[in-house]
Amino acid sequence: MKKRSVILDCDPGQDDAVAILLALSSTENFDLLGITAVAGNVPLSITESNARRICELGGRPDIKVFAGASQPLMRKLVTAEWIHGKTGIDGADLPDPVMPLQDDHAVDFIISSCMSAPDKSITVCLLGPMTNMALAMVKEPRIVPKIYEIVCMGGAVKELGNTTPAAEFNIYVDPHAAKIVVDSDVPLIMMPLDVTHKALVTPSRLQDFKNLNSPVGNACGGMLDYFNRFDMTRYGFDGGPLHDPCVIAYLIEPEIFRGRKVHLEIEVSSELTMGQTVADWWNVEEKIPNAYICDDLDSEKFFRLLTRRLATL
Repeated sequence: MKKRSVILDCDPGQDDAVAILLALSSTENFDLLGITAVAGNVPLSITESNARRICELGGRPDIKVFAGASQPLMRKLVTAEWIHGKTGIDGADLPDPVMPLQDDHAVDFIISSCMSAPDKSITVCLLGPMTNMALAMVKEPRIVPKIYEIVCMGGAVKELGNTTPAAEFNIYVDPHAAKIVVDSDVPLIMMPLDVTHKALVTPSRLQDFKNLNSPVGNACGGMLDYFNRFDMTRYGFDGGPLHDPCVIAYLIEPEIFRGRKVHLEIEVSSELTMGQTVADWWNVEEKIPNAYICDDLDSEKFFRLLTRRLATL
């Protein structure tokens, strides 16, 4: 099996942290070129530090981490400490990172990595607002043909939004960036709330993480214990949804997920529906599909994959 060359862009975030760990545990699947941090769940100074903390937790201080955009393209930054806690990864209690932050800006790293690669050879995972990716595309449009596909967590299609009635957090924070990425013609796979709200960390699944009896298992158990409380209270779910690891799991075992190709547009004009992901699910307008959007998964297979891989760290 040929390894994918992957750039992982994130805003950790407890669920980002679990996604990073899943990627770190999957060396047979990925050549992880680097991790780029963006402002989102918490400010940039915390997300880049958290990315390094997680790499060290996973025993991979060799991974290069780059800091990127500290604010969205055209709007004020909205963060989510009220969900993730002040550290972004409350519940983990990880030490300050020792591994260095790279000197290059995340956008320049994305550009240089793509420009030095063959066409259609780079997979980009977007786990937070899409600011870094959009800036890279605008600064150097020649990277577009270098990208094989973008797999992102974001949006809500048949579900309602979780930040406004219309919009999911990652897209709402920087809708203009999301529009640039969606309109770029790079093949796009999206994991919206429609699928991530079915990836629930139930009490038994949470206990499976804790039962790993390792630093990784203990950190994941603590983080998800903290993270679960919000969505279980708001939605009455049996557990908190584990959003971002869906992106990494899709790249490892795509058969876990189901979806369809549709035409997707991002709302950037109306304040009422700003950041809405408008997907023509029933092909009403008969436009050419530009995204594969997942809306279902086999949650048992998903969590088996996750706990099995994390047990190797």
